[in-house]
Amino acid sequence: MIDDALHIGTIECKNRLAMAPMAVYKATDDGRVTPALCAHYAERAQRSGVGTIITEHCYVSPEGQAKPRQVSAARDEDAMGLSALADACHNNGIAAICQISHAGGAARQSVTGQAPVAPNTQVSPAAIPAGEGDSMPVALDEAGIARLVVSFAAAARRVKDAGFDGVEVHSAHAYLLDQFYSPLMNDREDGYGGTLENRLRFHREVIAAVRHAVGPDFAVGMRLGGCDYRDGGATIDDAVAAARLLVEAGVDYLSISGGWDRYERPGHAEPGWFADQARAVKAAVDVPVLLTGGVKTLEDAQALLDDGACDLVGIGRALLKNPSWPH
Repeated sequence: MIDDALHIGTIECKNRLAMAPMAVYKATDDGRVTPALCAHYAERAQRSGVGTIITEHCYVSPEGQAKPRQVSAARDEDAMGLSALADACHNNGIAAICQISHAGGAARQSVTGQAPVAPNTQVSPAAIPAGEGDSMPVALDEAGIARLVVSFAAAARRVKDAGFDGVEVHSAHAYLLDQFYSPLMNDREDGYGGTLENRLRFHREVIAAVRHAVGPDFAVGMRLGGCDYRDGGATIDDAVAAARLLVEAGVDYLSISGGWDRYERPGHAEPGWFADQARAVKAAVDVPVLLTGGVKTLEDAQALLDDGACDLVGIGRALLKNPSWPH
């Protein structure tokens, strides 16, 4: 089954293995793609055997930059570098998807020079000042949300123009969209808070705007931190309901990951440590589901596919450590 092709929207993935998005921070200080970054991806495209590469997250707006030397998709002048990155990923017939993000309250004023923004100002893993020069986030008003919807759409258009096969919107790991989704991080009382439908209103507006920007023949996915695994947080039932709403909004695939605890799941080290929510989501939607987390061997990947936990297996740190995985 690993070698079976899979269609994601208009993309044909040649097998069921994907390089998961992992930030290596090899861009310039102002977010431009470098030869070193392209070489990182080209090596894994040539040697890894995966059928799909999903790039590290690229910020859509300057105040949404998460870390120094993160890749930018926020400016039209980023197009040339993004095109070089797409070319590096396309080696060996690989499908290339670019992930775009906004860090929200997880951004640092000491990095961006701007106050971070978030659903509200409550303290959460996404809203804790890192040190001197950092500040608590500013709550987004509806005009600010609308501005960021436009930023996501513009970044997606740049990704398409650069030659990628698809775009993945980041809503996991306590970044901005995940902050709106999680009841632990969103206590708004307007149309963007409260019910699950309201907490996903921003997501659905982003998906609609991205789809309008890239057209019907370009794959659009979302990385969903479906479950917080904490009292009062998003549950697996929430993840399933969210997945249905996101598919209804127009995503072509869902990549399942973590929320409050980012890409980890404390107390779990088994391959596919988010398999419980991925399996539930897969049973509820009719688009491909990708699962990442702790997969170290081909046998791990095959077992998750055989078990029906997912349609596509993401390989993260194993590929970061060894570009020739799994050979």
